[in-house]
Amino acid sequence: MKKKIDVGELKSRIKRFLFGMKFMDGFIFKFVIYILLISFSYIYLYPVLYMLINSFKTVDDLINPGVRWVPTVFEWENYTRAFQVLEFPQSIFDTTWYVLKVSIGATVAASIIGYGFARFKFPGKKILFGIMLATFILPSQVTMVANMIIYKRLDIMSTEWTMLLPAITGQGINAAIFILIFYQFYKTIPTVLMESAEVDGASQFRIFRTIALPLALPSFLIVFLFSFVWYWNETFITALYVGGAVTLPLKLQAFRASYELLFPPGTAGAELNEAIMMAGNMVTILPLLVLYFVAQRYFTESIDRTGITGE
Repeated sequence: MKKKIDVGELKSRIKRFLFGMKFMDGFIFKFVIYILLISFSYIYLYPVLYMLINSFKTVDDLINPGVRWVPTVFEWENYTRAFQVLEFPQSIFDTTWYVLKVSIGATVAASIIGYGFARFKFPGKKILFGIMLATFILPSQVTMVANMIIYKRLDIMSTEWTMLLPAITGQGINAAIFILIFYQFYKTIPTVLMESAEVDGASQFRIFRTIALPLALPSFLIVFLFSFVWYWNETFITALYVGGAVTLPLKLQAFRASYELLFPPGTAGAELNEAIMMAGNMVTILPLLVLYFVAQRYFTESIDRTGITGE
């Protein structure tokens, strides 16, 4: 004997499936959210996909309007020439080593400064905090001339110290954001924990080393990744102060001139085209893509732990 289906119960199940118990756990809400996420992700990923596909095209595919997403022939020679022009892999090692030094220095300096603002009370604290925020508001072009004069007097112009010295003193690229991240996190640490350590005879340095630093590991990861990406992509300030093609993005700016030196105009089959330029772009952003895919899980977890959104 077949069991009769209660129409009311069926409607209730369908309603619960579509709208959920609190609407946000229903199918309709999740469907709309996923559609929005896919749409926004496509907007951001489209330029990368466009570069990737075009970097494998031949000259015939580039001028053929019928070839859009799938090349007729994958031209690996484009990447071979891009590697030669960008001096890969030596350039990737030099760039990574340079950015690592500056990023680590900026992260350590921001953690110390943020801890000082969050933990201690001293005369002029609010004024100094406001000055620190002003360093983020002011564009780099405003202090460009003054910085160049200072660097020349210190005899460090056209060296890596022009980027490393501001980083280790809390005045590097977007240093105010890094300090605020650490400041916000250190403010969440219970003062009772610090005071109990002081009662036990721990010094301020030991409290910072044994209590604050281990708890602040998520903040360290966030600041380091942000710093690494920003210093990697920075070309204007790096070219102005350090000079020369010291990073991959700077070498990419001089890609056409470097290519013509290796492959003089008129050489058969060696003309520079859009596909080779796209291959150079992909080679330049490849380390950042690898870094993202490796660290994305820890990055999102760190954001959740530190409350970087201010919630």
